[in-house]
Amino acid sequence: MSLRDAVSTDVPAIAEIWNHEIREGVSTFTTEQKELGALQAALASGAVFLVHEEAGRVVGFGTFGPFRSGPGYAHTAEHTVYLAQEARGKGHGRALVDALEEAAKARDFHVMVAAVGGENVAGINFHKALGFQEVARMPQVGRKFDRWMDLVLLQKML
Repeated sequence: MSLRDAVSTDVPAIAEIWNHEIREGVSTFTTEQKELGALQAALASGAVFLVHEEAGRVVGFGTFGPFRSGPGYAHTAEHTVYLAQEARGKGHGRALVDALEEAAKARDFHVMVAAVGGENVAGINFHKALGFQEVARMPQVGRKFDRWMDLVLLQKML
């Protein structure tokens, strides 16, 4: 098992993991699947993308970017971490978040934000176990699967 920077050949695996969550899960409210070209462009732009590999197969990924646009938010990042179903509960998510935090600190970020669907109790508890604090619960701001969903914002000072 290894954690490393993503390369272009990892993009199909990243898309597969992310798109499964988009289609089936409540971690994200988006219903628009990630396209290979857009992911390749994000990777080529220098964005931080890390993958966790097990037995030569990408089983999870993490990335981060600006929380909001504008210079006032220049030191606040929002991260995304997804794992394949069979990779959950093995420490891969923790390793990815730890590595993302280190990469964010190296780029002068001060705060890391996690925006988690309110129905994703495991995701909320995961972040709390990593030292994130719940700072906001926004009722019914998302809609997916024909129902309104809450968004939970968690943050951690880096």
